[in-house]
Amino acid sequence: MSSSLVVCEVEESLREKLKKFRFRKETNNAAILIKIDMAKQLVILEEEFEDISLDDLRNELPERQPRYHIVYSYKYTHGDGRVSYPLCFIFSSPMGCKPEQQMMYAGSKNRLVQIAELTKIFETRNADDLTEEWLKNQLAFFR
Repeated sequence: MSSSLVVCEVEESLREKLKKFRFRKETNNAAILIKIDMAKQLVILEEEFEDISLDDLRNELPERQPRYHIVYSYKYTHGDGRVSYPLCFIFSSPMGCKPEQQMMYAGSKNRLVQIAELTKIFETRNADDLTEEWLKNQLAFFR
C-alpha cells in the first residue's frame, strides 16, 4: 500500500534530460518547461531555456493550462555572500484550468519529483506570483 498512483509515465528522453540538467556546470539561470501529452498520457519536454529570468519564464507559461517548470536552476546569493544554484521544481496550475488537466498534472507530480530527485518543490496558482522575490521567499525556508 506504500506505492503511489502514477497517472502519467515520464518519457524516457525526458528522464535523461533531467539527469543531465541536474549535473549541469553552467552558472546561469536555466529552466526546463514540461507538459503532459494528454492523448498519450505521457510527461514530455515542452521547451528548454538558458539564461532566463523568472519574469521571462513567466511569460512563456500558458494562461489556462497547468505546467511544470521542472528544474529551474537559479543563481541564489545568500545574505553572507555565498552563491548556490538550487534546483527548484515549480508547478503552475492557474485558476480556470480544466479539472481533468489539473488531475493529470497533480497525479503525476510526485513521480516526476521522484525521478528528478528534487527537494525544493513549489506550487503557484497565479503566474503573476512567479517573481524573483517570490522564489527567494520560498528558498528562505531551506537556509
